[in-house]
Parts: sequence; C-alpha cells; structure tokens
Amino acid sequence: MIGWLIFFGMALAALVLLWRFGRVGGTARDLTLSALFLAAAGYAWQGNPNLASVPRQTQEKPGVVDPGDANLRRGLNASQFGGDNQWLDYSDALLRMNSPRLAVIAIKSGLKEHPRSADLWTALGNALVAQGEGLVSPAATFAYEHAAELDPAHPGPPFFYGLMVARSGNTKAAGEIWRGLLARAPDGAPWKADLERRLTEIGEAPIPKTDKPAE
Repeated sequence: MIGWLIFFGMALAALVLLWRFGRVGGTARDLTLSALFLAAAGYAWQGNPNLASVPRQTQEKPGVVDPGDANLRRGLNASQFGGDNQWLDYSDALLRMNSPRLAVIAIKSGLKEHPRSADLWTALGNALVAQGEGLVSPAATFAYEHAAELDPAHPGPPFFYGLMVARSGNTKAAGEIWRGLLARAPDGAPWKADLERRLTEIGEAPIPKTDKPAE
C-alpha cells in the first residue's frame, strides 16, 4: 500500500510540475497521462511493494587492492603538495571502496590537467591492475613505462610495476624490475632497505647471483 501511495504521490507531483512550468495541455497532456498509466500498469504487473528492502548491489567487481598501497604511494611521491595529489587521494579512496573503474576515470581526468605527472601515470597503472583483478595488462604496463620515461629518477613507477608483476605470480620478472631499480638507488634512499627485503621475500636475490670461480 505504501508503495502505491509513493507512486501516486510522485505521479501527481510530476503532473503539477509539468502543468506549472511546462504548460502541458492538449495532446502533450494526453501523452503524459498515458505514460503515467503505462508506468502504473507495469508497476502493478512486476512490482511488489511488500518485499523487504535490500541493499543496492554495486556493479563494480572488486579488484586486487591492498590498503597499504596508498601509504606506499605517498612515501614514493615526487611531490606531496602538487595539484595532482588531490586526484591521487581521490583515486585511493575509490580503490578502498572497490571501485577501480571509477578510480581509472578519476585518474584520467587528473591526467588531462597534469599530463606529465609520473605519479598519476603510476596510479593509473595501479588502478588498471585493480580493474583487471590482478592482471598486468598492456595498458597498465604502458602506464608504468610512460611514468618512468617522464621521470627516470622517480622510484615509484618501477617499484609499483614490480609489485604488481610480483602479485600476478611472475616473481622472476618482478625481480628483474626491482634489481634494476636497486642498482640506480641513490645512497641513503629511505626505500632501499624495504626493496631489498621484498626481493628476498619473493625469492629473488637483491644482487644477481654469480657463479663461483672454478678452483
């Protein structure tokens, strides 16, 4: 009963608004009434207002999102105060809500304003991997590689590229990416020890193994 009251209340409000602001009359009025009657018939046929309400199910598929990635990203940011940082924080929030598709859209919007932001291109790669449920797609690979081209000294692009590749199961390729980053690491880099630890955890030596000379 309540469902019908709500329906007729909304229909009446629509008619009043159309009459007041749209000057509905004649044929237009008949068409509007016909549309409302058709809607009522459809509701009576398929609707069931007696059913208990249920939470709306999101259409987003949950991606592979690690809540700690946002903290890692902030620690490796080239700038903590650039205009692109707002887009990065926004995309982090969307990823935490398991909405990687929206995160991709948000980052692309940020790239329109900051097309040369290595941080945004890296974040795009992360969001694309999350959208692909862990798949490091060619688009994600391009995003990481382009970020590295924009800022070759930035540790973020190769770090996250290696991280996502390692999570996909290809630890050998991840080891190669991370060892290359480690070889370029400046003395005293705060993330160097963490990178060495991660290399050890995935079974890849921080320094390429060499054969012992024959005695």
